[in-house]
Order: sequence, then C-alpha cells, then structure tokens
Amino acid sequence: MPKDYQAVVNTIQVYFDGLYHSDTDRLKKVFHPKAHYVCATDPPLVYLTMEEYFPIVEKRPSPASRGERRQDQILSIRFAGDTTAFVHLNCAIGEKIFNDFLTLIFVDDPQDGPLEGEWKIISKVFDFEIKNLT
Repeated sequence: MPKDYQAVVNTIQVYFDGLYHSDTDRLKKVFHPKAHYVCATDPPLVYLTMEEYFPIVEKRPSPASRGERRQDQILSIRFAGDTTAFVHLNCAIGEKIFNDFLTLIFVDDPQDGPLEGEWKIISKVFDFEIKNLT
C-alpha cells in the first residue's frame, strides 16, 4: 500500500464531510481551483468550474440539516506514480445516489512556502441514479 494511501483517504473524508454539510470551505480545501465537475447522466452534459459549482452547494440544504443518514463509501483507490490517484466512490444526497470518479493530484508548490504537499481533486466525473423509495 503506497504511503500516501491514508492521505488520499483523509482528503476524501473532507470531501464527504463537505458534501454532507454543504460546506464549501471544506470542499475548497480538497478541490484544486482549476478542477472540473462533469456529469452526463441526463442531457445536456453538465460541465462546471469550481467558481460555478460552489455557489450551487452553498444554496442547497445540507443532508445533515435534513437529518439524512450518511451513505458514503470509498470503493477503490488506485495510484499512477507518486502524483496521481484515482478514487471511485459512492455517496447519497437527497434522493440521488452518486457514483463518483475523482482524479487527484499531489500538489507541492514551492512558491507557496515550505509545504509537505497535499492531495487535491482535479476532476470529478460522476453519474447518479434516483433512489428506489418503494
């Protein structure tokens, strides 16, 4: 298991917490500012920048505020070298069950000072289905 496995898990936990609480401050910690948000479940294709995505999250009532049971899980994590990771996960918000494919990059920019580096989500591509409530 790569040494960064737990660091990626920690990043994804902040992602889950951000979604569950509709907390863009948490999400901004884990998304790269140039990340892509893409969904093709229903036409037309949804493609958003983070500047477009975060206001949507801020406006929606959080699953936590509605008392929803958390339904998030990491299905797999794969690494491509030391700076790229791919995470497949599921989570639920409201009536939707999301099947996310997240690509993460390891960011260690010396211009920002002495950093140990962080894993950031650079792309979120997902599909969703509506929960069967019967």
